[in-house]
Amino acid sequence: MALYKIYFKASVEKDFKKIPKKDTKKILQRIDSLTNEPRPNNCEKLSDQEIYRVRQGRYRIIYSIQDDELTVWVVKIGHRRDIYR
Repeated sequence: MALYKIYFKASVEKDFKKIPKKDTKKILQRIDSLTNEPRPNNCEKLSDQEIYRVRQGRYRIIYSIQDDELTVWVVKIGHRRDIYR
């Protein structure tokens, strides 16, 4: 299986500033695992588009997948109580 490339939307940098360092490390590991399997068993499709959500502790990672280009775009990262607002 081909490896997907990970890209971050510019606003994700701002999202990371709100997250403690210990959680940031785990979130980055989870994002890195998306290169091998962009649709893991615990992901959930959020809409008609290719937008997905994966959990990492109390945080959620929202991302989109472009299979034709083999890319994953991380759109937003945030605490579970704030991410869907």
